[in-house]
Amino acid sequence: MNLLRRILLATDFSRASRRAFEEAVSFCRRNDAELVLAHVYRTPGTLPAEMALTPDTVEQIDAKLSEAADSRLRVLLDEAGRAGVRGRILLLSGAPDEAIVEAARQIGADLLILGTHGRTGAARLFLGSVASRVIATASCPVLTVRAA
Repeated sequence: MNLLRRILLATDFSRASRRAFEEAVSFCRRNDAELVLAHVYRTPGTLPAEMALTPDTVEQIDAKLSEAADSRLRVLLDEAGRAGVRGRILLLSGAPDEAIVEAARQIGADLLILGTHGRTGAARLFLGSVASRVIATASCPVLTVRAA
């Protein structure tokens, strides 16, 4: 009996996310699990006030961001499929940690996998860590994969 039926991979398309993708595909193959590929993008509404945009411009930017992320997720989905892994994509917006944790809960993920950049010191203090916040709030186990 496989304990892992559904694995959520959260990707920001970085080198660390690439390694996490490879781990997720491996887990899915070993467990005959479904792979759910997710990406969180920031909508233009989260830009600083001094960069105020018209509603039409915001809508156009949002559509372009969504299309670009969807295209990149489909490339990963095709690659997973060639490796014998079935899956689907989720395109999310908002605060990355919150969106990832909520998506994992909604889809009933048995495992959440994401890459981590391994920042330390001032970089971590100022940039924060999506991975740390996900680990602290996720309702399922979280595997973080560090870039090589």
